[in-house]
Amino acid sequence: MMTALPIDADRLQSFLVGLLNTPSPTGHTDAALAYVERALADLPVTVRRTRKGALVAEWPGRAATAPRALTAHVDTLGALVKEIKANGRLRLTKLGGYAWNTVEGEGCTVFTAAGRAVRGALLINKTSSHVHGPETADAKRSDENMEVRLDERASNRAATQALGIQVGDHVAFDPRVETGPAGFIRSRHLDDKAGVAAVFGAAWALLATGQLPAQRTTLHFSHYEEVGHGAAAGFPPDLAELVAVDMAAIGAGQESDEFNTTICVKDSGGPYDLALRRRLVALAEAAGIPYKLDIYPYYGSDGEAYWRAGGDVRVALVGPGVEASHNYERTHREALVHTAELLAEYLRQDA
Repeated sequence: MMTALPIDADRLQSFLVGLLNTPSPTGHTDAALAYVERALADLPVTVRRTRKGALVAEWPGRAATAPRALTAHVDTLGALVKEIKANGRLRLTKLGGYAWNTVEGEGCTVFTAAGRAVRGALLINKTSSHVHGPETADAKRSDENMEVRLDERASNRAATQALGIQVGDHVAFDPRVETGPAGFIRSRHLDDKAGVAAVFGAAWALLATGQLPAQRTTLHFSHYEEVGHGAAAGFPPDLAELVAVDMAAIGAGQESDEFNTTICVKDSGGPYDLALRRRLVALAEAAGIPYKLDIYPYYGSDGEAYWRAGGDVRVALVGPGVEASHNYERTHREALVHTAELLAEYLRQDA
């Protein structure tokens, strides 16, 4: 049996917490991409931005006969201002697929065109059961019934506009990151900042042991995954294999958990490449890396975005188990470490 490369779990977690605390709803990701780019300075890579804005790093390998890539996304669920209401509050439109009840009561920040960050909270428009009685509980959590209450003296449209807020401004929901001695990490937006952290955990493991990837490798950080087209472009034309790194969904009927890495067999877009999936399984078993196989019926990945854009490559999907996906999520350091271990084995081993 091979031995998996040691992963610096503390460094991985520190990187993840910093990234989680950097707001990045889809379309407003410059700060998160800059955070990732600073971390890339530790690696022997050539960094560029695509015209679309994705962050791409090219890492020379021992060979370039079948180049590989990893992709993970920095963009998260969020919203845009759809309307400034007569009462000064904001109606939103979603960025990504989630239910309003999963962010009801959450703190949020509105980012204005002038660079101001205005704080508020997302609430049902009939908030008080003392005023509205059963309507507060019974009201449908719909676009029309949810609103942002700003932490400003803004009780009419003109007052809100005077803050610099306008239709189209991005809204980020607070991550509320917590870590503890049991090893759990609880936060919004572990999808897919946990995946980004696992990519760095693997890369740092190779760097610490003085190893190069077996093949020239592209590290691709996308920023439109939550709306379906994140990794549709930005890869070299001779790419042979792509491993998407994204969270594994946990719940009834699923195999994934918070302590393993998961290798996805199939999601809503169909099965992933069988040969590449089996090679990842073989790498995990040879290195003693705990893993699960799973199928996600309501899930899509950046690997499929590249396939649909015409990418002629083998694609696989792996990631750490994340509880309560697209809600207030949670994972464990073990899942992050095991995902990084598997990615490191994939990068350093010949096919």
